[in-house]
Amino acid sequence: MSGAPDLVVVGAGPAGSAAALAALAHSPDLRVLLVDRADFPRDKCCGDGIAPHVLDVLRRLGAADVVEGWRPLRHLTLARGAREVAGRMRREVHVIPRETFDARLVERAVERGAQLVRHRVRRVETGDDGVGVDHLRAGVVVGADGAHSVVRAAAGLGPTAPRALALRGYAPTPPGRRGLQVIRYGERRQPSYAWSFDRGDGLANVGYGELVDGDQPPTRALLLEQLEELLPGAARDGTSWRGHHLPLSGLRWRHPAGRVLLAGDAAGLVNPMTGEGIYYAVATGALAGRAAARTLTGGEPAEAGAAYEREVRRLLGRHLRHTWAAARLSRHPRVVDAGIGAAARDQRVFDDLVEIGLGGGRIGPRLGLGLLTSLVRDPHPSGTT
Repeated sequence: MSGAPDLVVVGAGPAGSAAALAALAHSPDLRVLLVDRADFPRDKCCGDGIAPHVLDVLRRLGAADVVEGWRPLRHLTLARGAREVAGRMRREVHVIPRETFDARLVERAVERGAQLVRHRVRRVETGDDGVGVDHLRAGVVVGADGAHSVVRAAAGLGPTAPRALALRGYAPTPPGRRGLQVIRYGERRQPSYAWSFDRGDGLANVGYGELVDGDQPPTRALLLEQLEELLPGAARDGTSWRGHHLPLSGLRWRHPAGRVLLAGDAAGLVNPMTGEGIYYAVATGALAGRAAARTLTGGEPAEAGAAYEREVRRLLGRHLRHTWAAARLSRHPRVVDAGIGAAARDQRVFDDLVEIGLGGGRIGPRLGLGLLTSLVRDPHPSGTT
């Protein structure tokens, strides 16, 4: 890359790669620098679920082929205690290790013209003439550097609250869970659940996560204990265990004006009901890259933050309020049971639950009525009398 970059993207995960792809799709001659502290491929703690909404975004960027070679899934089981619903999802999902998925996205961004540099960013400073990133200077910076974002801190934003903590590993898929995504809710502070997502190659992504209550996060031993209790045998012969903090989305999302844009986990965008974050990362990364390119080519890079906030609110504003409400409701075991019961009785309610957990869904009249009906029919949570 000759000369100073126009756009620096800090973090080359799904949000950062999507930002680079979108910026170059808008302005192919833009000088885009993609910076990450790790070499690719590299592992990340995640459930590895790639929702169809992710591919909707990547298809528009010409990168939907990153899922090639991985078998899609259509079946999901939701359970808590004695209650269970097993249904066919309206649209297929993929389960792909982040080690593979992220590396493929980075490759696509580099193929389109982004320059990938390994570097740990330590300082970000905004001035009237641009943004300093250590020894570099750019017109706009996208912070896609995760839950412990250096760029977020430099923008004057503190950690998001609430947060969750999850532990993930890979284990052989038992016969009864092949071709399935399984989520089983626990008895601790809700929403807390164990999962087993079949990758289709003989291994499953397994794990357990829960809300962090106060300053004492659950220990690794407790997380493994809960996984084994809820999904017996899921952790047997498991490897590659990794933990990760999830900065859950709140009721209101705000973004600072100016030349620094935050996407994905760095923006505090993780579904508070399910912990899903890849769709938010790819969607907001693409919006950030597009906003950066438009304002840079238009000679108004200082307007990037305001333009980006408008686009995120247009795409996710109502959805974020509904997921916040759903997460608050799901802290009550009776509501979790009611949701499972309603989904078992009506495939459309099942589809609505999946949509709000994975993409841009909302609590509509059908889902609300289904929950209310379940609560009236059975006022006792599973396992109680």
